[in-house]
Amino acid sequence: MNILEFENYHEKKEHSKEGFSYNTYLCSIPLDFNQVPVHWHEEFELIYIKKGKGRITVDFKQYEVSSQDLIFILPGQLHGIRQYRDEGMEYENIIFHPDLLMPKRADCSYTNFLEPLLSGKVTVCSLFTPSQSFYRELVGPINACDEICKTHPSGYEMYIKGMLFQFFFYLEKYGVQEKTSADNRQNTDKLKTVLKYIEEHYKEKISVASAASLTGYSESHFMRYFKQLMGVSFVSYLNDYRLIMAARLLLYSEESIMEIAFDVGFENLSNFNRFFRKKYGMTPRQYRQEH
Repeated sequence: MNILEFENYHEKKEHSKEGFSYNTYLCSIPLDFNQVPVHWHEEFELIYIKKGKGRITVDFKQYEVSSQDLIFILPGQLHGIRQYRDEGMEYENIIFHPDLLMPKRADCSYTNFLEPLLSGKVTVCSLFTPSQSFYRELVGPINACDEICKTHPSGYEMYIKGMLFQFFFYLEKYGVQEKTSADNRQNTDKLKTVLKYIEEHYKEKISVASAASLTGYSESHFMRYFKQLMGVSFVSYLNDYRLIMAARLLLYSEESIMEIAFDVGFENLSNFNRFFRKKYGMTPRQYRQEH
């Protein structure tokens, strides 16, 4: 189970069809999960807060978000979602692939904005709030997409494409920021390689040495580098990632606790139970029963 599958494992609403990569899900924290670990993917993502409060991290910057806020995430940007204190948060998760907007033959709409945006030559704001003067213009196309997806009339795919282009027009008009430095991109790219490796191999045995080899750093330098960027040690992050995946499986699968422990990469049940209790304040069995 990768992160996108994890995040949308219990989707309540889906706007998609085969061959049209525009997907919308309703999610709730902590009812569906109490956090989504830091990750990245090749799709655009919009996180549209509908109710409550939460914390969202985008490229190491943390935002406290509340109702009607909109977070925009570029392909390749590191991002994660966490519960804010004891607050709950309901949000709409909108994911679509850049190919949806790519012309078969490059035109100026692509070369002047989309290509620089996707290549990192320019970047845009991540957070948009109702207090901004242009907010209604920016979220209008997204609301329109939601509305038409209630009925899916013939040709609605063209309508969604049109609204997305309108969204990007306002994004270019109001949201462009300074370029990201090459050094920062290089640091982020190395970390993304490690995080993607964890996402794809967390069920297997992963050593510090194998992770360090992905960056070309020595083990000692890698451990300092990882903690400096992520705020936690590599081993702590890996164990936490596995526990988050385990909690998801406890809620939405019928596997036994032992099967889940091994499935997420723990080598023995006692360690799994100990780490799980430390993170969630209860045993895996209690977690499954109470949730």
